[in-house]
Amino acid sequence: MVSDARKVFASRLRQIRQVKGLSQEELADSAGLHRTYVGSVERGERNISIDNIERLAKALEIDIIELLKEELE
Repeated sequence: MVSDARKVFASRLRQIRQVKGLSQEELADSAGLHRTYVGSVERGERNISIDNIERLAKALEIDIIELLKEELE
């Protein structure tokens, strides 16, 4: 069972990445993660650690809290 928080995070990650015009591979490279890992996070398949959430937020140049909001402002 996928939690609501994981679904929100996955959706926001994909949304922000696309708005910034990045591919999964570009985001993964910037965050020091593997492309397939980022893809599985965006599909809600991974219970991502807070450390990797921070890495993704830094790579996206956003505050970490933006990845947990339900929609863009």
